[in-house]
Amino acid sequence: MSSVPEKLPSGFVYLHNIIPDIQVSLRYATEENFMGCVVNSYYSNVAIMTEAAALALKQAQQLAKENGYELVIYDSYRPQKSVNHFIKWSEDPNDLQIKKDHYYPRINKEDSFKLGYIARKSGHTRGSTIDLTIIPIGKSLLNPLVPIKRILNDNSTILFLDDGTVDMGSSFDLFDEASHTNSKLVNENHQQMRMMFKSIMEKVGFINYQREWWHYTLKNEPFPDVYFDFDVKSSYSSF
Repeated sequence: MSSVPEKLPSGFVYLHNIIPDIQVSLRYATEENFMGCVVNSYYSNVAIMTEAAALALKQAQQLAKENGYELVIYDSYRPQKSVNHFIKWSEDPNDLQIKKDHYYPRINKEDSFKLGYIARKSGHTRGSTIDLTIIPIGKSLLNPLVPIKRILNDNSTILFLDDGTVDMGSSFDLFDEASHTNSKLVNENHQQMRMMFKSIMEKVGFINYQREWWHYTLKNEPFPDVYFDFDVKSSYSSF
């Protein structure tokens, strides 16, 4: 007698069941992130989110395609256990900080929460927040990423991690003022691309987080006060 598979919580779906051609690159399911290791509770490269957010994102995908692009997902639903892993990392004095130059070159890691780049209670854990960008239609993601030295408008330097997506002036998860959506540290073309992308997301009901150009939350999220803790894995039944 076969066992009944676990199910996703009611109201949650796998994004690929709503948008079959979606490109997903969950950085926290790999070692390519600010901690330099796979994050606790990320077992598969699958995007899970509330059905309401997924349906809105389907509209965003269509709008992006009308402009010659498609979406790339960096993170969606995030378990509380994963957030707790972030907290432990920030407080670990023995951490070698192997990804500092790539992800937080100009701040101390223990300040990442205070500065608003990570939250102890994350919108991602409610299931309707998404980290994403756009890529030209038909283009594949680069792996591994290509670090490129970039001079900002204040003459400071960051590393831009090219993954084949549209150049927004700074990379996903760079904890820096250059990543603020309206930052003047990046050039005018990057500013315009951010605004074009923001317009697409706002048209379908998402709100941007001003410190991160890639971070959006569904305005009318279905679980505004619930923080979930089930794992990110591909073996749930979604029906």
